[in-house]
Amino acid sequence: MPKVPALDELQQRRSEKWFGYGDGVIAATVAEMDFELAEPIAAVLHDAVSRSDLGYTAGVPASLGEAFAGFARRRLDWQVDPDQLALVPDVMLGLIELCRIVAPGGSVGFASAAYPPFLLQLPPAGFSLVPIPLAADGSFDLDRLVAQLRDGLDVLILANPHNPTGRVLPREELEQIADLCAQYGAWVFADEIHAPLVLPGGAKHVPWLEVSDAARSCGISLTSASKAFNLAGLKAAMMVTASDRAQDVVRRSSIASEQAGLLGVLAAEVAFSQCDDWLDDVLRQLDRNRTVIDTGLPAGVSWTPPQATYVGWLDFAGALDEDPARFLLSKAGVALSPGTSYDPAATTFARLNFGTSEELVTEMLNRIATGLG
Repeated sequence: MPKVPALDELQQRRSEKWFGYGDGVIAATVAEMDFELAEPIAAVLHDAVSRSDLGYTAGVPASLGEAFAGFARRRLDWQVDPDQLALVPDVMLGLIELCRIVAPGGSVGFASAAYPPFLLQLPPAGFSLVPIPLAADGSFDLDRLVAQLRDGLDVLILANPHNPTGRVLPREELEQIADLCAQYGAWVFADEIHAPLVLPGGAKHVPWLEVSDAARSCGISLTSASKAFNLAGLKAAMMVTASDRAQDVVRRSSIASEQAGLLGVLAAEVAFSQCDDWLDDVLRQLDRNRTVIDTGLPAGVSWTPPQATYVGWLDFAGALDEDPARFLLSKAGVALSPGTSYDPAATTFARLNFGTSEELVTEMLNRIATGLG
């Protein structure tokens, strides 16, 4: 079982999830996990510091390409060409850069609700936002996509697994998206950062570049070890291509490999090559936590259990008539992410991060139930 420090130790962390809350508050906001690092990752980081090896990254090391290709093959049924990898500091920066290359000042669509940086960082970079609300059953709304493509949508950012709902898009849906975007000449940039975190229960992640020839021609995948292995602060992500057309786009990027963090590269190599057992333990714990939530949600609070990731999209419509995140921080000492950060219309929603111990998940649910009275 992966180890999680006690609450008072977690509150000593300086990362965004835990920093700045009062004593005793359980933070369940930003998508960071509380599990201690996998031992091989901790060891390689300690070794680098001990030899003062904190300089610039020198290109994409062959060792990283081989490690990721092996991980993708083992875990995701994804045949990756190590020569078609490019380093970027993080997935969001890579997405913005790719949009800048193919559609400067253009329109960028994504399923809504959406990862908050899509809403916050794309407009200052000069892009117009085209949210595509999910269908009533949580699936990607293909009819809305067609309408936006007809109106000239330039880029679709496809978060799969989806954040914040944790839904894994099935192959048929992905094939239709690929065919439509190729037909209308739109690019698809697939944010697959949560792909290694598909939970037990039958869902299967299909990598974008394994979907079809159309997907490979009009698409680029972006991923990182950061979510699955809790390494976001080390700043190393990858853009992955599988066609000459897509590779030509990546070659036009102004982001240099040396802008990615060397510690992130070293940690990713080890994560992808030596930490399958740790990841399996984490997935089992997340599955247990998901069950605890599913059976323990207070009356009036609903969700669709996520197929992947460690976040839950909770609807408090039957329990509250005010912002649930603000209410629960004040009344229950539980910090959730406001639903309106993902969709301005999601006023009854909040996102709960359950990437922690079963004990803390249980304590959160007890506090939420007490706070709701």
